Amino acid sequence: MNKKELDFTKVANKVSIIAILANLILAIFKLLAGIIAHSSAMISDAIHSASDVFSTIVVIIGIKLSGKEADKDHPYGHERIECVAAILLSIVLFATGLGIFINALKTIINGEYNNMEVPGLLALIAAIVSIIIKELMYWYTRYYAKQINSSALMADAWHHRSDSLSSIGALIGIIFARLGFPIMDSVASIIIFIFIIKASIEIFNDAVSKVVDHSCDEEIENEIYNYVINHKDVIDIDLLRTRLFGNKIYVDLEIQLKGDLTLNKAHKIAEEIHDDIEDKFSDVKHVMVHVNPSNKKK
Repeated sequence: MNKKELDFTKVANKVSIIAILANLILAIFKLLAGIIAHSSAMISDAIHSASDVFSTIVVIIGIKLSGKEADKDHPYGHERIECVAAILLSIVLFATGLGIFINALKTIINGEYNNMEVPGLLALIAAIVSIIIKELMYWYTRYYAKQINSSALMADAWHHRSDSLSSIGALIGIIFARLGFPIMDSVASIIIFIFIIKASIEIFNDAVSKVVDHSCDEEIENEIYNYVINHKDVIDIDLLRTRLFGNKIYVDLEIQLKGDLTLNKAHKIAEEIHDDIEDKFSDVKHVMVHVNPSNKKK
C-alpha cells in the first residue's frame, strides 16, 4: 500500500470512528428523550441516528476493501468497492426514511395522534442538541471527504446532514405539538422522510456515476494538459484521455517528441512525465504515456 492509500485509509478511519461514537451517544440520548418526553418525532429521529452507526460501519469496510492493492484478479485495484459501499448507504438511508414515513402515516390515518401526550421540554432540548452536533459532524466529515476524494465518506457526511434536517423537522413538530397541534409531531416525521429520501437519491446517483466509466473534471484535464504541453521536450499532444475508476483517475496520453531522439531518451522523457503527473495530481493512480515522433520544432 502506497502513501496515498495509507493516508486515505487512516483519515477515513479516524473520521468514521468519531462519527460512530457521536451517533451512538446521540441515538441513545434522543431515544430516551423521545420516550420520556412522549415525542414520536424524536423517537423517529433517534432511529435515524442509530442507522447512521450502521452506515458508518459500511463506510469503514468499503474504504478498507477499496484500499487493497491490485492483484491477479483485480489488476486495476479495488477502488470501486467504495462506490458499492456508498450505494449500500443510500439503500439503508432510503429504507430508514420509508420506515419512518409508514409509521407516521399510520399514526395520522388511524387518528392515534389524538391519544398522544404533548411532547415534553426534554424532546425540544434533544432536537436542538441534535441539530448542532449533526451539522458539525456534516461539515467535519465533508471536509475530510473532499480532502481524500471519498464518495463513501461524502455519502456519510450527507447522512449527517439528513439527520440534522430531520432534527429540524422534529423540532418544528414538537413546537407545534406543544402549542396544541399534536398531529404536527407525526407530520414532522413525514417531513423527515422527505429529507432522508432526497439525500439517499443524491448519494445513489453520485455512486452510480462513479461506477460507470467517465472522464474526470474538465478543470483537472486542463491542468494535466497544460502541464504536459509546457514540458520542454514535448512538441504537441495527440491524445489526452482520462477515466474515473472509483475515486481514482487513469490517464492515457500520446505526446509528440523530436523524431531524431534515441529510444532511451524518448523513454526517459515519457517516464519523467508519467512520474510527475502521478506526483502532482494526488487523485491520479496511473498514467499511460505513448510517444509519437514529430518533425516539428518546438
